[in-house]
Amino acid sequence: MKKALSLVMVFLVAVAFSATGYSADKYISGNIGISWLNDYESSESRDGSFIPNTGLFEFGSGLTLAAAFGCDYGDYRAEAEIGYQSGDVDTFAFGTGERDPFAMDMTGDVTILSIMGNGYYDIALGSDVELFLMAGAGFAQVNFDDVAAAEEEQMMGPNLALNVTEVAFAYQIGAGLALPVSDGIMLEAKYRYFATTDFTVSDDFDLPLNGIEDTEWVGNIESHSAMLGMRVML
Repeated sequence: MKKALSLVMVFLVAVAFSATGYSADKYISGNIGISWLNDYESSESRDGSFIPNTGLFEFGSGLTLAAAFGCDYGDYRAEAEIGYQSGDVDTFAFGTGERDPFAMDMTGDVTILSIMGNGYYDIALGSDVELFLMAGAGFAQVNFDDVAAAEEEQMMGPNLALNVTEVAFAYQIGAGLALPVSDGIMLEAKYRYFATTDFTVSDDFDLPLNGIEDTEWVGNIESHSAMLGMRVML
């Protein structure tokens, strides 16, 4: 799957280089910010059949990074982007209903690596200040790393920790402002909404709590990010 993601990235960069505009200006950009991950609310599946149990992972805020190479066609831009997001896993609730009687504090984190193709529409506001709207699509690799109960007495079994890597289709939309700080350099501030399609988290261990083996949880990841960055013309 990592090889497939690498091929997708090469394809997106090639598209950015060979887009139809003949006089596109090339640029690179980098952004850093804070990402707030929405709760991962999932449905339980056993043997491919959904049952009326839900799992709810609650996340803390974390770091988000993005780097891109793009082509500027005036009012429009196209770019290939590599992104990173992270967040701590705070709590997990299990059972039925919106609020669950069984919940526990958690340790571990979730990280998201993404490869996206983005399109931008720039609107001149005067004094070289731009309002931009963006949308993109691609793939995301979601990693649950060393996710386990924070307190030993809450453990569902001996030394159980969830380590899962899954790949899903991803999409994002956003908006922001850009203003020049020197010749060929723009300062950017933007908001971004990011989401994946549903993917499956498999625990691959027995849960003594309910005698379930190899439980699967199906859900998606969403996030909201506030970012600052720079765009440099090449």
